Amino acid sequence: MRPILLQGHERSLTQIKFNREGDLLFSCSKDHVMNVWYTHNGERLGTYDANNGTVWTVDVDSESQFMVSGAADNTLRLWNVATGKCLFTWEFPTAVKRVAFSEDDKQVVCITEQRMGHQCAIRVFNINRSGDGTKQSKEPVHMFNPIGSKATVCAFTAQPNIIVTGHESGKVALFNVKTGEEIDNNERAHSDVVTDLQLSPDKTYCITSSKDKSARIHDTKTLMVIKTFTTETPLNSAALAPNRPYVLLGGGQEAMNVTTTSLRQGKFETRFWHKVFEEEVGRVKGHFGPINTIAVHPKGTCYASGGEDGFVRVHHFDDSYFKTELYGDLQIED
Repeated sequence: MRPILLQGHERSLTQIKFNREGDLLFSCSKDHVMNVWYTHNGERLGTYDANNGTVWTVDVDSESQFMVSGAADNTLRLWNVATGKCLFTWEFPTAVKRVAFSEDDKQVVCITEQRMGHQCAIRVFNINRSGDGTKQSKEPVHMFNPIGSKATVCAFTAQPNIIVTGHESGKVALFNVKTGEEIDNNERAHSDVVTDLQLSPDKTYCITSSKDKSARIHDTKTLMVIKTFTTETPLNSAALAPNRPYVLLGGGQEAMNVTTTSLRQGKFETRFWHKVFEEEVGRVKGHFGPINTIAVHPKGTCYASGGEDGFVRVHHFDDSYFKTELYGDLQIED
């Protein structure tokens, strides 16, 4: 499984994202630039350049027509994927830490940072998809401030107007965006900040990773913890492999402590865990620093990881990955 090394960023990666077909990979980093790559050969298709700060987050709609990005220059931007033009900019008092499209691509949810006397806020914008996309409403349709610990990650669930959020305290919660009320929460989902949240393809469950060195799978309706994967290093990202019972975990020791440890001790590998048995089944080395973000191809044919070292590594799975006995000697009965 030889990786394709994507060298298009000068500073550490913050998020990577495949489009729905999986032929394009979007990456954003702390060097103010976003790139889009061809997945199959790692060729860079283009860059999106207009931000004046770290780009924290990126998401692309299901048609690969529009892309949204959130950055440390306190803006949420809407882009045309094909031309690289910035179509619209929303401005806020603080940095945008997470963005996500809704299932029907008609809405975008964003989290803004708690800073300088401003509370953490969650806003939902309607995206006007008609015309060239430049005519957007400046005002959010819904906006609320989550009470208590600030939100760090979020995503739309399968239920209309319900989002799932992960918080700094380790809490995972469900909010109704229309009313801003917290419908349900699990205060003890994690014991430290939630660093990533990714939904399963059918949105019935999600996986969260945390600095408390564990990743957990939650039911998105009840927030019940279904599975727990405990590692020995803080985790920055967790992803679900479609068609295979694996979860991919990435992390490593904090970047500022890295100089004091060797590569092996720093634990900068991508770990594969069995989703059902909660056992580690493999590791993939490669990054020279903590892994900040992991994404798996929607068809499960490859995965990509972005690290503190500024590289994105795309691994196309070998045949052996698809031929393994998934459950050992167990025979699955339909």
